[in-house]
Amino acid sequence: MADDSRIGFDLQNRVLDSEHPSLVDRYYQSKYIIDSQSRKDEDLCILTHSNRICIVTVSEWHPIIREGKTVSKINFEVDGMNRLDNKISGKGKRGAQLLTPSSALCEVSCTDESRYTITCGVRAQLIEANENLVKAPQLLTQKPQTEGYIAIVLPKLGDFESATKNLLSREEYKKIRFSGTLSNAT
Repeated sequence: MADDSRIGFDLQNRVLDSEHPSLVDRYYQSKYIIDSQSRKDEDLCILTHSNRICIVTVSEWHPIIREGKTVSKINFEVDGMNRLDNKISGKGKRGAQLLTPSSALCEVSCTDESRYTITCGVRAQLIEANENLVKAPQLLTQKPQTEGYIAIVLPKLGDFESATKNLLSREEYKKIRFSGTLSNAT
């Protein structure tokens, strides 16, 4: 009898989950960069909010996710700077590290000895690097769009449109990546 009620509970939870989109789905638009910095298949997903906040994550096509790699270490000390030392203050975000699309945010090391440099993808100020990834690098693969995000960045007011206009929508990305028509994107 207890098993029957458990089945009903699980079914009810699945129905509720399908009726209510996640926080990310409700408030952010997923935008994509294919072959970030000309690195084959190293795609980025940039979650954009209407207030210009952007969350940099790895896409589901990135080899770390697609190949189910085990992340052993995430190092935020790149390009001669430690991204975790970013200190900002005030409404104007004084002291924020300025980033270009090619600025490295971190280096990801996997147990198979592969390494990946994750870049910013857009011109912006670094608001926060996800220090939780240092203690729990597996979050990058387990929850890439929530607790496993790489960084939060903020494009300047006048730069938001130009910074995000060349990014692909989720539909465009899926059409290109999952139909094999990469040549149409370039």
